[in-house]
Amino acid sequence: METPQKTQQLPPPPGVINALKAGLDAISSHLSVLLLPLALDALLWFGPRLSVQKIFSTLFEQMLAFSSNSFAQQDLLTIQKNAMDWLHGYNLLGALRTFPIGISSLMTSKMPIHNPFGIQSVIDVNSISNTIGWFFLLTLIGWALGGLYFNSVSGVIGNRESTFGSGRAVAQTLLFSTVFTMFLFAVGVPVLLVLFVINLISPAILQVSMFLLALISAWIIVPIFFAPHGMYLHGQNAIYSIYTSLRMARFTLPTSSMFVLAVFIISQGLNYLWVVPPEESWMMLVGIAGHAFVTTALLAASFIYYRDMNAWLEIVFERLKPGTAAPQT
Repeated sequence: METPQKTQQLPPPPGVINALKAGLDAISSHLSVLLLPLALDALLWFGPRLSVQKIFSTLFEQMLAFSSNSFAQQDLLTIQKNAMDWLHGYNLLGALRTFPIGISSLMTSKMPIHNPFGIQSVIDVNSISNTIGWFFLLTLIGWALGGLYFNSVSGVIGNRESTFGSGRAVAQTLLFSTVFTMFLFAVGVPVLLVLFVINLISPAILQVSMFLLALISAWIIVPIFFAPHGMYLHGQNAIYSIYTSLRMARFTLPTSSMFVLAVFIISQGLNYLWVVPPEESWMMLVGIAGHAFVTTALLAASFIYYRDMNAWLEIVFERLKPGTAAPQT
């Protein structure tokens, strides 16, 4: 009967609201960490646009020339029109915004063509090989800058266990991002193929499959969300940081899911406000600054929540020794 007594002595788990408030307070006192997201949005707004529109326009024309079926040509023309409309404003520099580790950016979703000085200058990428090369180069740069961004934000919350140098932050970020990308392809490509086959069999079954896939995704979002945090807070290597995140999610999934949901709702909800000013107006600076502050504060809150939740778990494990009951939130 010792375990129930120990359970009553357990402290409450960290609260979602307290973590969000602490993140806002931390960034309010360290506004210098906003420089990277502000610089990226300024580059995408005022800088040149790396355009791939001409390459794909030529590619579609070649496909139409080789197609002899009139129905296939009609489908290609429809796809070409939709693709060209999207590619007209696409900026290859947007690849600097990487996931899951990356610099927050408002302009990657807006992809502006105009700014207060007029129309963006356009630099056309002249071949598919150059497009692929630029994409991989910009992605690597985005990962490296994202590691520096995460490291700087984790450094302002206080009580960080390690002095994670910039070089090691970049190295571990590149390793983590590479592992994550390989996992994404290894899992995502087969899933997409299966969904494609299911759609050919029955669209109704596809809807059920998508619903089941959404339920499964809810279980892996939390470990993915917190997977890189251990690298910057505790100086862990990329692999052990992933393990630590899985361990935390295993015992705190309901509460941690609420935190991730709150971060998503706040960030996505306020994005509708930040993009209200037209891209030609200087008022867009307000949206860029507001987006940078809120998203960075939410990132800081996630580090605080991760730190406090793992500290709470250690207390729980210690007080339950040698008990057999698993800690509950």
